[in-house]
Amino acid sequence: PDDLYREHLPNVCGAVSSKARSCCSIATVYKYFPVTDWLPKYQWSFLPMDIVAGLTVGLTAVPQAIAYGAVANLPPAYGLYSAFMGGFVYILLGTCKDITVGPTAIMASMVHPYVGNNPAYAVLLCFMSGCIITLMGLLNLGVLMRFISVPVTTGFTMAAAITIASGQVNSLFGITGSGSGFLASWIHFFGHITELRRNDAIMGCCTLVLLLVMRKIKDLPIPCKTVLKYISLSRNAVAVLIGILLCYLLKKDGQLPFLVSGSITPGLPPFKVPPFHTVDPASGEYVSFGGMISNVGSGLVSIPLLSILESIAVAKAFSKGKVLDASQEMIALGVSNVLSSFFSSMPITGSFTRTAINNASGVKTPLGGAVTGAIVIMTLAFLTSTFAYIPKATLAAIIISAMFFMVEYDTIGEIWRAKKRDMLPFLVTVLTCVFWTLEYGMVVGIVFNAIFLLYKSMKPQFNLENQKFNSIVLTVADLKGSVDYAAAEYLKMAIVSHVTKGNGDDDPDASRPTLVVIKGHEIASIDTTVALNLKSLREDLTLLHCDLVCWNWSIPAAGVICRMDRKLRSMFKFSKSFEELMQTIADEAKESSPTIAVDLSK
Repeated sequence: PDDLYREHLPNVCGAVSSKARSCCSIATVYKYFPVTDWLPKYQWSFLPMDIVAGLTVGLTAVPQAIAYGAVANLPPAYGLYSAFMGGFVYILLGTCKDITVGPTAIMASMVHPYVGNNPAYAVLLCFMSGCIITLMGLLNLGVLMRFISVPVTTGFTMAAAITIASGQVNSLFGITGSGSGFLASWIHFFGHITELRRNDAIMGCCTLVLLLVMRKIKDLPIPCKTVLKYISLSRNAVAVLIGILLCYLLKKDGQLPFLVSGSITPGLPPFKVPPFHTVDPASGEYVSFGGMISNVGSGLVSIPLLSILESIAVAKAFSKGKVLDASQEMIALGVSNVLSSFFSSMPITGSFTRTAINNASGVKTPLGGAVTGAIVIMTLAFLTSTFAYIPKATLAAIIISAMFFMVEYDTIGEIWRAKKRDMLPFLVTVLTCVFWTLEYGMVVGIVFNAIFLLYKSMKPQFNLENQKFNSIVLTVADLKGSVDYAAAEYLKMAIVSHVTKGNGDDDPDASRPTLVVIKGHEIASIDTTVALNLKSLREDLTLLHCDLVCWNWSIPAAGVICRMDRKLRSMFKFSKSFEELMQTIADEAKESSPTIAVDLSK
């Protein structure tokens, strides 16, 4: 009957009406403002843990922010400007207690090509990225992140770590200037190795060793493990303090012993609207909003995408025992970027390093982010003159040590052990990111992985075998899984080729199947391309004196073909057993003189 194969379209009006009613409910307030859920349940016993965690993260956030400002080719103060607003916003909108939002090495390296000695571009990118991310979150587009596979994200993270660490090698050894990218950095290093500064090299290498050793002291089998844990977590602050002291104490006749990061603009950043126009510092020409958008180009796509990817990956890693709401995390991240841009921030996202420290410090709620933000604000207000003495080699060592542990070594091993073929998209992503650029390398990795998926869908899992039933030769095609447009032509060609070849005897007509049965009980649905190819397949088989029967197909899949051409309904058969199917075909053969020449009822 027609009702059986009728297509059931979604009730758009009903869905919109339901969504509109739900927007005014208390559940929606809890959804978009998670603070309304956890704050009434807050216990005073949580407060000491949140304060300790916030302080510990703050001691890491300050030196990292200064370092990441340098990575982005911005004045060091811009790193600090980016490090406080995200923590306050995430308290209201975030869903994971451990997440800390702020500048990261990957975001800094992504912003670097667009800055060009003009911080206005970094601030504009922060604002635009926030708007795009917020809009995607409101439209529930968090599901798009599922199309980026683990091998691709792991490869991108490894390539970013290699590229960022390579960019700091020159500063580690006191060589002024640096190339942009992996190859350029190493070419510059070996081309200027004679300019290596001994003091900076010693400071950089010793700091790097100190950071790696301090990371492990928490595992020493001695008493006072709690004290050792917090010393280990505060290793970046310890390294910076040692660097500042040595730089100040070894100063002689006004000459500093190391290259330093330079003066940091004192005071809090002014609250102002992000720049929608600027002046080119090189030529002095006015650049309109359209000109700025044109100059950042693909950054408006790559930076929001990677910001979401990094933040969601961190949230997944630390949201144990909870279902992650990716869309709400995107809203929190987007609003954090938008509001941070009013304080001259570069793009920010979830930081894996600081989130891990937050988790290890025993944070109980997102309120720890307020303490971290307060530490950064106090640094800007009172300690900027002190941080002017931070050696560049110390900051380079902090970044390089972080990159060692940003690579997901365990995941790479799991990919290798689980399915070695998945190493291909991993390696493609790593190589293109390292030797081209991070943003284009990520795109290449995603496209390469998509080609993998398309190739698999082009060849559906199905088995063709010839059987005999009451002296008739028939072919049974057992389809496994879904069949979409990419596989339609392959399915048709495989069946026609199989029927044409028969059993491979000298007289193929003697053993050529006269009936093809396609078992489709596992096919949930098909598209128009598959339906048209099945119609064409039936016509081709008719020319080969062969009938086509679709046995026990699901109603949604059969309905696509039946709605397209009512005459094709006759090829769909439903029965409990194969013998019952053949008996049905035999009964129909007696009535309508079919192409099957053998009497199936014998």
